[in-house]
Amino acid sequence: MALTQLPPAPLTVTEESEEPSPRSRQRMQESTPAAQAEPQRSPKREEEGPEAARQPQVLQTPLAVAGRRPLTQKRLLSAYDEAEGKAPGGKRLCPESPRDPAAEPCSPPANGLDGTWEAESDGSEAEDQPSDGQSPLSAYERKRLKNITENAKFFAALQLHESAARLQRIATKRRSPVTKRAKPKKVEEEPVRRRSMRLQRVEPSEIAMPEVFTQPIAEEYPQVPAGPLPMLPEDQMGDSKLTEGLLAVWMSISEVEANEAEKQVPDMERYQDSLNSMVLSEENIRKVVKSRVCSMAIHPSESILFVAAGDKTGQIGLWNVDCRSEEAAHIFIPHNDSVNCMHFSPCNPAHLLSLSSDSLRCGDVTRAVFDEIYRDEEMSCFDFLEYGAATAVVGQWNGAVVMVDRRTPGASAELSADIGFKRTRTVHVHPVHKQYFMAAGSMDVAVYDVRYLKTSKNKPVSSLQGHTKSVASAYFSPVTGHRVVTVCADDKLRVYDTTSLSSTVAALRTIKHNNNTGRWLTRFRAIWDPKQEKCFVVGSLVQPRRIEVFQDTGKLVHTFCNPDCLASACSINVLHPSRNILVGGNSSGRLHVFREETTGLRS
Repeated sequence: MALTQLPPAPLTVTEESEEPSPRSRQRMQESTPAAQAEPQRSPKREEEGPEAARQPQVLQTPLAVAGRRPLTQKRLLSAYDEAEGKAPGGKRLCPESPRDPAAEPCSPPANGLDGTWEAESDGSEAEDQPSDGQSPLSAYERKRLKNITENAKFFAALQLHESAARLQRIATKRRSPVTKRAKPKKVEEEPVRRRSMRLQRVEPSEIAMPEVFTQPIAEEYPQVPAGPLPMLPEDQMGDSKLTEGLLAVWMSISEVEANEAEKQVPDMERYQDSLNSMVLSEENIRKVVKSRVCSMAIHPSESILFVAAGDKTGQIGLWNVDCRSEEAAHIFIPHNDSVNCMHFSPCNPAHLLSLSSDSLRCGDVTRAVFDEIYRDEEMSCFDFLEYGAATAVVGQWNGAVVMVDRRTPGASAELSADIGFKRTRTVHVHPVHKQYFMAAGSMDVAVYDVRYLKTSKNKPVSSLQGHTKSVASAYFSPVTGHRVVTVCADDKLRVYDTTSLSSTVAALRTIKHNNNTGRWLTRFRAIWDPKQEKCFVVGSLVQPRRIEVFQDTGKLVHTFCNPDCLASACSINVLHPSRNILVGGNSSGRLHVFREETTGLRS
């Protein structure tokens, strides 16, 4: 706020003021609205004369800054009216002399303003009249307008608005993109785990135990070479004395000719009684092979119980069940891969034929040699085409079947036939009509005639319909072949009537059964009891573990169970052809023998 001292000036009061000219009014309207109104002139002040006008006046000069209310045009007009000798309300200031009656009455300004008096001065009413008489504004107003103009120019020179806008542009200017480096993740330190001295392999005396490295299977069990192999046990490869007694028993029971008399099939009541007499005891359980049992065979001798088992690593275990000594079982390694199928020769039980994915061998106990009959890749199963066991049909994992003749020199096949399967798991020859064999694979079960097989485009004689998932096994009934039982991954057992081999055969019976063995158990295989045409045996996943016997009608005939001795699923089972004996193998290499309690044991 500026303080200005006005010079003394004579007070001049006119008799009658004239209305402001249009030019003057325009100049007042164009002037800044920040002008303040003059203080009201009083008659007493005029009577005091020039002495009062000489007193100093303090003027407030408002600046056009933020927060101050600008002066309106109405206030400037009020100041103008006072300068022209009119009262703030538009009334004329008349002298003390009586007014002329002929004079026109005072009227408000023509602009319609009410002339409200808004003085912001210090209360002084003195003002000077311009000496030249040309300007309608007083010296005070001219000085005041000059100050306002100078202040406006000063602030304009500072260029505050331009600087603020420039700073705003700089602040909001888009920054150039900067590629930030990915911060490496902090490696969190694993918490220290408390480990016992046993896990740290440290003795209580703080002496570290030597590290034990597990040898791979390929180094522990060297690859079996092709050709004939000596029949030596796995634990004593250079000494045959430990197996002399076992092999001698095998040889002795094989020299006895089998009884060819026709056997009578017992009725169901007598058959159930025989099943009830078969029990499992601890002395009839033994670990014969080291790994999972994949196949088994039982010697047809009626005097001594002799069992062979093949596992997943290519081992074959022979067990004389009637012997209670430690030398009753021995392990041999004639294969490199899992032993998928085993059979004692029907005409010569001294021969044990075993098949793995890479070779088909015949263990001849008379010569103590494992001969190699056929060598190939991806073999899955086999069966004899005739009673003399000279020829065999071999299934392969790629779906084909191969005809092998043992009388042909070398380890080659006679014929390889494509039957249209994606996978062949089992093959089984008809017990009466040996020219027919059945193959089971991925959702396919069909009967073929070996006489009409050719390399490709082979059509089946009969197809067994109804399977929705992969088939694990399919076998003819043992006496007539009029029934077929299959095990499917859709949790069903199916029985078919194959009395007449039509082009398509529908399932005669469907039995719900949990066949979900998974990857750690061998798939279930339902086998017929050679002593009973209408009953078959299959493993079970029901707790407590058991082995189930079904009739071809779907009826559950019997359950072999012993919670104290049988605690695992027996996927592979085999029945003695003439005696009431059942042997089940599990995934740990153990064999469980269910037999009659009255059977005598040999020491």
